[in-house]
Amino acid sequence: MEVELEIKGKKLVLQTGIFAKQTNGSVLAKYGDTYVLCTVVAEKTPKEGLDFVPLTIDYQEKAYSAGKIPGGFFKREGKPTDREILVSRLIDRPVRPLFPDGFNYETQGIASVLSYGDENIADILSIIGISSALTISDIPFNGPVAAVRVGMVEEEFILNPDNDEAEKSILNLVVAGTEEAVTMVEGGAAECSEETLVEALKFAHTHIKKIIALQKKLQQLSGKPKREIISLNGDEEIQKAILNIIGGKIENALFLPKKVERQQALDELLNECLQNLNTEEFRQKLYGNFDKDISLEITNAFDKVIKKFMRESIVKKGIRADGRKSDEIRPITCMIGILPRVHGSALFTRGETQALVATTLGTSEDEQKVDSLEGEIFKTFMLHYNFLPFSVGEVKPLRAPGRREIGHGYLAERALSYVIPSKDEFPYTIRVVSDILESNGSSSMATVCGATLSLMDAGVPIKAPVAGVAMGLIKEGDKTVVLTDILGMEDHYGDMDFKVAGTEKGITAFQMDVKISGISYEIFKKALKQAKQARLFILKKMAETISEPKKELSLYAPRIYKIQVKPEKIRDIIGTGGKVIKGIIEETGVKIDIEDKEGIVKIASSNESAAQKAIEIIKGITQEAELGRIYMGKVTRIVDFGAFVEIMPGVEGLLHISQIADKRIQKVSEVLKTGEQIPVKVIEIDELGRVRLSRKEALREIENRTATKT
Repeated sequence: MEVELEIKGKKLVLQTGIFAKQTNGSVLAKYGDTYVLCTVVAEKTPKEGLDFVPLTIDYQEKAYSAGKIPGGFFKREGKPTDREILVSRLIDRPVRPLFPDGFNYETQGIASVLSYGDENIADILSIIGISSALTISDIPFNGPVAAVRVGMVEEEFILNPDNDEAEKSILNLVVAGTEEAVTMVEGGAAECSEETLVEALKFAHTHIKKIIALQKKLQQLSGKPKREIISLNGDEEIQKAILNIIGGKIENALFLPKKVERQQALDELLNECLQNLNTEEFRQKLYGNFDKDISLEITNAFDKVIKKFMRESIVKKGIRADGRKSDEIRPITCMIGILPRVHGSALFTRGETQALVATTLGTSEDEQKVDSLEGEIFKTFMLHYNFLPFSVGEVKPLRAPGRREIGHGYLAERALSYVIPSKDEFPYTIRVVSDILESNGSSSMATVCGATLSLMDAGVPIKAPVAGVAMGLIKEGDKTVVLTDILGMEDHYGDMDFKVAGTEKGITAFQMDVKISGISYEIFKKALKQAKQARLFILKKMAETISEPKKELSLYAPRIYKIQVKPEKIRDIIGTGGKVIKGIIEETGVKIDIEDKEGIVKIASSNESAAQKAIEIIKGITQEAELGRIYMGKVTRIVDFGAFVEIMPGVEGLLHISQIADKRIQKVSEVLKTGEQIPVKVIEIDELGRVRLSRKEALREIENRTATKT
């Protein structure tokens, strides 16, 4: 069974009934030469005590899909790559809010790329395919949802730009939504305006509706009846009991200004509820079973009570947990140059969120090689985000970066990538590391701000400073409140997390997730307006600490010098088996990078004298003999018809016996000795580059110069 829709001259096909028939839902999504198999499976019995949707999404790119064999020793796919993790998150975010309340069945969706074409659409197909699989399955799902990518070339929007179009585009926007509204936005832009972004969303939603209609058609043809959700009774009764016990104490606890104090007070209230409600009498009354432990049920009900109280306080009273107005930003402090041996460093603090950011400059040897289905990519700018457990007062083992850390790092990297200088402008590999030391909301946007300060402290000539802010939303019926610079609690209990980063001129990165069925364009415009005001305010605060990149690099940063030589001279610099270049590196301690085709040699060292020494050696190797010039050369060989004289490193010329002296010479060895330093003049360079020398002309010219001076 399949349905199809033509998009940009190619067919989008959704096919089911052939692949993976033991799943709850399986769809093969096809567009051009790109095929993605999307499957969903849900457990048959629910899990008790969950306060979240137990959904796992995995995206995997099969190497065979692009006709490749995986690298490495084992020659098979291993742990997920960063791209696979990022796309997994991209699929998850628009799908998760559409599961009904109370859904607590472990569910897994897997999107597997089986054939990879040049349409640049595997991630978009995966969102559509997973939504389609859920829509036709028996799993309760308030979809379907669909997605498109929007580019912009010459002020015109482009739907699902291919690789060539994407290279020219100043906008890279992924939009997902239901038939009624947009539910997820992610992307980057070259300083686009808020108005452009809104128009791009409208453009995207028009096409999203067509793809949703296609999914509904597939559901009519092959959809299964939806299973009923088995809801666990007692939640409302527990909430009522909680209010009876602590109702008068919530306000005092919830509105303590500091996170640690607030959380401690709420924990004490929760413990009071557990002590009073997790009793035989209450359990018997609620479930008819006094042996059942209901601590999880009480904890989840307590969370809902606090959520309702916080939301009502914002909507009805205009009061946030830390006492701010809806559009107010927390206090900001900025520091730079705080780590002496680091090339660039900054400490950015906004309220109770703090990022320590360090910038390191390296050479081309430090570029990151990324293997993808499209081939090898070399990255010269990297940003890594680390969320340390002590930042939220927790004890956890330090492990490799998780999905959240990779996602936050990528968002911050994207926000800054539009202002990073090109390799020609700044020939360094740049690595930025953000360590979150405190966290109470918006740590990824604190990373953007801290990274900007750190880059400028390092002397990286960024095109403009970038700042970011996280916006939130509380929507109760017809009443909505857009929040600026949200706290962790406002993110947790709110309806939207909308991160916006950019320069003074425009937006460079954005990411929006909602926990409701979508938001209107009016709300979106209001959020963007408040975000712009906040961004400009933050940029101004940052400029008070540093307003432009430092003119000089750190004392400990490598200096990179460029030398242009003739491409055919590169082999002389390298030498047989790399002997010459290795010798230069050993002698001077520098790093040398050679671009063969362009004839560019880069020398990098934090020691300027060592770099200059290497430059002189290379210049000596690559410089060519100049006709008519006198050199002090070294006799390297004596032969019957003359001698060979080295006039510069690697350049020898023939000194014929007739050119040694004015008088006739019988034996060359009677006048010259191997290793002797003698003046010689270049009298001829033939078409093959062979040099002929004259000692007698050199002596004559030197004698004439001396006589002229006297």
